[in-house]
Amino acid sequence: MQRYEVIAIVLANLSDEDITSIIERSQKIITDRKGVIAKIDKWGKRHLAYEIKKQKDGYYFLIDFAGDGAIVTEIERNYKIDDRILKFMTVKKEGAATSEGIEQEIAAAEAKRTQAKAESEAPAEIKVIQQADKVSGEVKPVSKKTYNKEEISAKGE
Repeated sequence: MQRYEVIAIVLANLSDEDITSIIERSQKIITDRKGVIAKIDKWGKRHLAYEIKKQKDGYYFLIDFAGDGAIVTEIERNYKIDDRILKFMTVKKEGAATSEGIEQEIAAAEAKRTQAKAESEAPAEIKVIQQADKVSGEVKPVSKKTYNKEEISAKGE
């Protein structure tokens, strides 16, 4: 099994049901051919850098999966036939290609998401405390330091 990512751009004026049906059809192709889906991300509607088939906006989605070359061939064949899909790209990835490895990666990503969500809520609470202190006229020092994106990226390197 190899690891793949498929990124597709569909017409922006499609309903959510149509977009979901396209993604579900891709899921069915992968699972019917014994592939394993790692994640599906709906990136949403975005403005295109240049016109594609006379369209200025598109809806992006990503499917990360493990499978063999026949799966990729079938997905690409379906995308070429479907007029609702403006453009797509399949990329072969490095990474866990077994179903156990993908399940571990999904669990790690979920843990990371929950941690990031908890951290993003913490600065909002600090701001509320600081605003309440300003209203009361007292300024109390905050013990937790907040980092901007540049400090975080420098810290991780």
